[in-house]
Amino acid sequence: MRLRPLKQDEGVVGLNVLLSVIVMIFVIGFLVMIFAIMGGEIQEETYDSTTISFTNSTTSSVVNDTGAYPTIISADRRLNCVLTLTQALNSTTSDLIHADNYTITNCLITNATDYGYSNQVWNTTGSFTYDANSSATNAIFDTTTEIANVTDWFGIIIVITAMVVLILLTVIIITTIRGSGMTGTSSSGSYESA
Repeated sequence: MRLRPLKQDEGVVGLNVLLSVIVMIFVIGFLVMIFAIMGGEIQEETYDSTTISFTNSTTSSVVNDTGAYPTIISADRRLNCVLTLTQALNSTTSDLIHADNYTITNCLITNATDYGYSNQVWNTTGSFTYDANSSATNAIFDTTTEIANVTDWFGIIIVITAMVVLILLTVIIITTIRGSGMTGTSSSGSYESA
């Protein structure tokens, strides 16, 4: 009966682990991206369209070519905002500002002329419609954000995996050196019958 040593691909073990972890992280990242896109689309569909009428709301700053919002339109009310003004007055002189003297884009009022209304605070009256958050929107946002935060751990996972691979390679090198007899101790290998 002739004995032959078992075939051992020891050097490949660590690289297989590293490759498996990198592929797994790629797949998880891909799934996170899909869920984040789906969550964003669902969130868009769950906003509540809300209309608010207002009277004599001053602009948040002077109206000029960079524009200003009526103070009633806070930052959380600017999503898909559509503003309709029924009246605009110069807050200092109470002069009526005609519609051809300004433009409105996404509820931002911009002075279109320089007819004495530029760099003035305005009193505005009208209504606006915007997409308000609902409990469903908030729940989807929180869920999507938490899923997207998974990717923050990827760097740590790769570093830990690389350390495990280095430890495995070190153990393989030490085992190989001991098995070769270079350390002065003898070691018998594993054999199987042919």
